[in-house]
Amino acid sequence: MSDPILLAEGVSRVYTEAGHDLKVLDNLSFTLQAGERAAIVGQSGSGKSTLLNILGGLDLPSSGRVSVGGKDLHLQSEKSRARIRNEKLGFVYQFHHLLPEFSALENVSMPLLLRGERIRDIKERAANILERVGLEKRLTHKPAQLSGGERQRVAIARSLIGEPACVLMDEPTGNLDRQTAEDVQQLIEELNQSLNIAFVIVTHDLSLAHRTGKVYELRDGGLFQQHEIPVED
Repeated sequence: MSDPILLAEGVSRVYTEAGHDLKVLDNLSFTLQAGERAAIVGQSGSGKSTLLNILGGLDLPSSGRVSVGGKDLHLQSEKSRARIRNEKLGFVYQFHHLLPEFSALENVSMPLLLRGERIRDIKERAANILERVGLEKRLTHKPAQLSGGERQRVAIARSLIGEPACVLMDEPTGNLDRQTAEDVQQLIEELNQSLNIAFVIVTHDLSLAHRTGKVYELRDGGLFQQHEIPVED
């Protein structure tokens, strides 16, 4: 088997507040191979977003290590970690974080603009990926002119334009109605299968979690793979 896209070994995260230590993550491990989809579920406040930030190199663990594409993040400078995030990872959040003054095409172009690639090539790739997510007629629309589901599709397109090995998603359907959430779920599955991109999805949506290849529960600071999780009524 090839090296994993994401690897966490013995990861702990401790915060110190008012002289007291709060251990959010406790010696957990996680592995994700190319093209895999994994969901992480857990109660609010269990540390899911903290874990996602550490897997994405936005935060560093108090102990343990995380590697992306075989590179240990804690051994990199902040500049190198930013480059790894830009080249190897995509990010999608519950709230799309699109820039309101820019069009869908311009928002999707941002990761490649940061790489300094040619504007003409960037626009072509941005248009292609927006077409891939069904927004070929919305290229010039700004976020305020788009529906919630369309804004989330733009955010997904932005996460994909750099051809990442893995996309990290924090509650990608949490702010959507049921039908729009279903559409986004189907889109994630289609992109996973057609592009062989791995996905890590933090979610409270158990229907979305069920549809991934692996489901993990984060509780008491540890990460436990679940073979059965309860279905919401």
